[in-house]
Amino acid sequence: MDTTARFILFQTLIVVPFIAGAAAKRSFRFDNLPVFTKGLVRINLILIEPVIVLWSTWGLTLAFDLVWLPLSGLLLVCTGMAFGGLFRRMLCLSERGGATFLVSSSLANHGFTMGAFLCYLLLGERGLGLSFLFLSYFMPFVFLVIFPYARRVSTGTPFSMTMVRDYFLSLQNMPLFAMLVALALLGAGMRRPGITFPVDLFIIVSMALYYFTLGLNFAAPVFTTSLRPNAALACVKFVLVPLAAILTLRYVTLDPRVEMVILVQSFMPAAIYSVVASVLFDLDAELASTMFVWNTLLFLMGVLPALFFFRSTLMVLIS
Repeated sequence: MDTTARFILFQTLIVVPFIAGAAAKRSFRFDNLPVFTKGLVRINLILIEPVIVLWSTWGLTLAFDLVWLPLSGLLLVCTGMAFGGLFRRMLCLSERGGATFLVSSSLANHGFTMGAFLCYLLLGERGLGLSFLFLSYFMPFVFLVIFPYARRVSTGTPFSMTMVRDYFLSLQNMPLFAMLVALALLGAGMRRPGITFPVDLFIIVSMALYYFTLGLNFAAPVFTTSLRPNAALACVKFVLVPLAAILTLRYVTLDPRVEMVILVQSFMPAAIYSVVASVLFDLDAELASTMFVWNTLLFLMGVLPALFFFRSTLMVLIS
């Protein structure tokens, strides 16, 4: 599949299910929409995505360079948080608005609905497996850093280890468990069976479910508001964090595919978890939703085409 076809496929798997979900929300009467959408998310997390993670990660060949993937993910979100802290002071937001901006600056869509799938299109199944290793930083960071911070700003209540324990024992963490099982199998010297597996089909179904669910939950924000925070967030996500990644990668030597995964992931827009955190802990949910939608649209319309068609130039910059 050539670059243009991959780009069209990526856009289609995002836009079509999203529009279908938004249309279904308007056309059908749901007795309890939150319960229905949570059920779709759980189907993905418990039944579909773990299969993709297990198969893709199991197909990797372990090497020292792979250690840099989760570390790089953590460094990228910390870089975003640092730049977000600088902009927060200049934007003069309220305490809750500033916390919302900081969370949105930190969390990026490195996961299966954006960054990991893009790595799959650019680098194939190995790129997908590398992305899952890259992403292993995400959930511990969210539950040990982001959620406690949001809770403290909102209520002043400190987090507890019981909260962390309950999270890690949840079935919704099946993708994380699948990655750990795959790494254990690799560490034990058990190679993946040489059989044909329809990973593409699982990926398409999972992507469609995720974006259909987002469409069901979509409520159009007021796009004419919060222009300064939106511009500042775009600067953090699409200029400052990628620039920091490019400058860093110029001074290290890693496997080219590992470098490509890190580089692609450095351009990712705000994560849906930035909205989730704002809703759960009563921060500025309207600001979070507006920034998420604006940031994602800007990525899809401008940054994503540039990544597809200028990725060779980017690799030259870091070499």
